Amino acid sequence: MQFQRGSGILLHITSLPSRFGIGDFGPTAYRFVDRLVEGGQKYWQILPLNQTGYGDSPYLCLSAFAGNVYLISPEKLAEVGFPAADNIEPPGSDDPNTVDFGAAVEYKIALLNSAFDTFRNTKDQGLMDDFHRFCDEKAAWLDDYALFRALRAANGHTSWNQWPEAIRSRESSAIEQARGEHDDAIFSEKFRQYIFSKQWFELKAYANERGIKIIGDIPIYVAYDSADVWCNQSKFKLKEDGLPRVVAGVPPDYFSKIGQLWGNPTYDWDQMRIDGFGWWIDRIRFNLGLYDILRLDHFIGFAHAWEVPAGNKTAVEGEWVNIPGTELFSLLRDALGDLSLIAEDLGEVTIGVDQLRDTFDISGMRVLQFAFGGGYWNPHLPYRHVRNSVVYTATHDNETTVGWYKKGITMKKAEHIKHCLRFLKSNGEEINWDMIETAYRSVANIAMVPMQDVLALDNSARMNTPGTGKGNWSWRVTEEQIASADLNRLRELAEFYAR
Repeated sequence: MQFQRGSGILLHITSLPSRFGIGDFGPTAYRFVDRLVEGGQKYWQILPLNQTGYGDSPYLCLSAFAGNVYLISPEKLAEVGFPAADNIEPPGSDDPNTVDFGAAVEYKIALLNSAFDTFRNTKDQGLMDDFHRFCDEKAAWLDDYALFRALRAANGHTSWNQWPEAIRSRESSAIEQARGEHDDAIFSEKFRQYIFSKQWFELKAYANERGIKIIGDIPIYVAYDSADVWCNQSKFKLKEDGLPRVVAGVPPDYFSKIGQLWGNPTYDWDQMRIDGFGWWIDRIRFNLGLYDILRLDHFIGFAHAWEVPAGNKTAVEGEWVNIPGTELFSLLRDALGDLSLIAEDLGEVTIGVDQLRDTFDISGMRVLQFAFGGGYWNPHLPYRHVRNSVVYTATHDNETTVGWYKKGITMKKAEHIKHCLRFLKSNGEEINWDMIETAYRSVANIAMVPMQDVLALDNSARMNTPGTGKGNWSWRVTEEQIASADLNRLRELAEFYAR
C-alpha cells in the first residue's frame, strides 16, 4: 500500500517525559503531538504497546493483544473519577533521561489497584456498561489473558509450563474452576485493559485529528511465557512437556558475530494452516485497529525462519526453515483488504523476501547508517531507494547517528564514514542534520527520524543494542529537550522536500 509522502519522528511512549518514572498516555504525550504538528510532521512511530514482562522489552511480551498497563496515565485516571490515585507517592528519579522500570512498575500497580477499588464500587452505570461492552468485544483474547495473569500471580509468577498439569494442559474442568477461584483477579485485569484502551484511543484520536498518523509495531514472535503460547500450544513447536523444541533467532550478521538468540518459540505453520491462520488474521486485524500503519518486525521471518535447537547458547548453529508467507498474506488480504503495512526487511534478505513484500504491495525499509562503505548495489544508498519504502536515519536498534559517526571516526578503517561524508558533502559537524536532510530528499514515501537524531544525542541515548540483555529500552527524553528541538528546521525541510 502506497503511503502519503511525509516525515515523522520515532519515539516510544516509555521514552516520553513524566513525573511517574516512565512515559505514559498523559499530558506530555499530547504536548508531543502538538510539537509534531509544529514541526510539519505527519507520522509518529512507536514500538509495540503490548504488556511487557521480564526484561521490560516491548518485543518480549505476555500477550500479542493485551496492552501495557504501565503506560496508563495517573493524570488521565484522575480526570475520569479515580481521585484515590492522588494519595500514592510517585517514584522519585535521579535521572530524568532513564526509566526506572522497577520503581515505575511498583507505582503503577499500586495506582491501578487503587483505581480498581474505586471502580468496583462505582454507582456510574454508564461507566460500568461501557466496561462490560469492552469486555464483550474483546472476549476472544481478553478472557484467556485475564485468566493467564491471574494464574501467573497465583503460581508465584512462574512460567505456565510449571503450573499444575491440569491447568498447564488446559483441561476444561480445571479452567472453569480456575475462573471461579480467581474471579476478582480476572475482574481487575480486565479493568486495567479497559483503562489502557480508553486512554490509548483518546491519544490516537487527538493525533489523528491534527493530521498525525500513528505507526505501530508488532514483533513477529511472542514470548514463551505468554497467554498466546499457553492458549495455543499446538500452534508452536513444543515438546510433550511444553518446552520449546526449537527457538527463534538470526544467524551472525551486522549486529552480532554470534547471531542473535531470541529464545522465542517458533510457529508450527502446518498446525496454523488447519484453521486458515486464524490466530494471525485476528492479530493483524487487532493491530491495524490499534494503529494507522503497522510495521512488521523481522519480515524475513515470513519467508524463512532461523530455528536454533532449544538449549543452544548462541544462534550460530541453526537452520533456515521455509515459511508459507504467500499463503498467509493472501488470506490476510482476503480477510482484511488493503494492508497498511511496513516490512522490516533487514538482515538476510533474499529474492523470496523481496517477492513476498512486493507481491502484497508492502513498504520496505531503508536505513542510511547501512548505506555507506559497500558496493553500488546497496539498497540503502539513497539513489537506490524506491517510493514504496520508509527511509530512516537510524532505527531503535541502531546507534544514534551522532554516536555512529563518533565511533566510526575512531576506527582505523572508517571507510563507511569517509564514503558517508563524501556522499552527503558533509564535514561531519552536523552529521545528524545532514543525514536527516538526505532522508527527506529521498524518493521514499516516508522519512522517519529517531528523536535522538533530531536532538543530536550520542550513544548514551541509544534505545536498544541487539544481542544484549541489559541496559536497553530505558532512554527517556526530557521536557526541556523536546522544547529545545529545532522543529522550525524540520518544518522547513519537510516543506522544501514536499513532506
